[in-house]
Amino acid sequence: MKNEILLNAAEKFGTPSFVFDTDEFARQADSIKSALGDIPLCFSIKANPFLLHALPESVSRVEVCSPGELTICQKLNVKPETIIYSGVNKGADDISRAVDYGAGILTAESRLHVELIDRVCLEKGKKAEVILRLTSGNQFGIDPDEIIDIILNKEKYKAIDFIGLHYYSGTQKKNASVIEKDIRRFEEFIERLEAECGYVPRHVEYGPGAAADYFVPPYDEKDNETLQQTAELLKGFAKKYPLTVEMGRFLASSCGTYLTSVADIKNNLGTNYVICDGGINHLKYYGQTMAMQVPPIILLGSDKAYDRSYTLCGSLCTTADLLVRKVELPELKIGDVLAFGRCGAYTITEGTVLFLSRTMPRVMLFSEKDGLRLVRDFYETFNLNC
Repeated sequence: MKNEILLNAAEKFGTPSFVFDTDEFARQADSIKSALGDIPLCFSIKANPFLLHALPESVSRVEVCSPGELTICQKLNVKPETIIYSGVNKGADDISRAVDYGAGILTAESRLHVELIDRVCLEKGKKAEVILRLTSGNQFGIDPDEIIDIILNKEKYKAIDFIGLHYYSGTQKKNASVIEKDIRRFEEFIERLEAECGYVPRHVEYGPGAAADYFVPPYDEKDNETLQQTAELLKGFAKKYPLTVEMGRFLASSCGTYLTSVADIKNNLGTNYVICDGGINHLKYYGQTMAMQVPPIILLGSDKAYDRSYTLCGSLCTTADLLVRKVELPELKIGDVLAFGRCGAYTITEGTVLFLSRTMPRVMLFSEKDGLRLVRDFYETFNLNC
């Protein structure tokens, strides 16, 4: 996104704020889809539900992981048949809402989920297409032996069509060999399922967890290298099984920018501290440790040399509120606007926004066609803390 657009966003709508470039989101989706070929692409909306306002045609499905996310889909008129309704904690009411809305696929993460889906659908006179999530060794999904037992006794669940499996073991896999081992583990279980149950899945959903780098450029080149390596593995997998690829972070990271203004500057014991009007309650990068790593940051509206050392802090009354411990920037003054890049995924929803009752940031979408659009205004969190 051009700096002039970001500066205009800050001047028109103020800071702190997020700007999501939906053209960039579409470009990344198209790039991924081009690399995957015929493999359908699913967007995990927990990465950034605001992007549902401009979902690209190259995205075939959306993964929804909570009742609240389902409500967002309803509010934005997301086609129900595109929804894969997931989530580790589902109650009968949650399942009932998803079924009533017409969610295309439901994920079961336990035997209880299977029983609840079956009961709800029987009561409604409907039949649900269900995928069973295979655990990767944590609280998510179902033990392999239990999946075998469920499939062997699938006829007892009259209102369920067990169409396939789901597998996701984690995010930010920086080495393709980790994804390769992941796929092999998944394949081995599918082979076991066929051998012991005579069952062949008609839908296989897999989240590779491809890494999106936040701290070491060149970002586009590294994204492309990761994509090509991952796509080759996925296309090999898809030759054997009807695969759908689920992505969130890798799909959305590049499209987001966080804008925060310089509220104060001081030198304490030889260190230049900048107090910003945002903070860690808004901005979170996966892998950031003690603010030691430097994400892409620019000073908007400046062509001066990046030759002054600063520690960037937020507005919270805690020493933990460090955005970056040490970064080189042009000489700053109060009112300057800093733009943090590659924050299109998760940071918008993972921040500790209620801490100290600070104001939540505005959210804008940008496209060449529609320009800047405000989709969420400032929100005063003190209303939620009393």
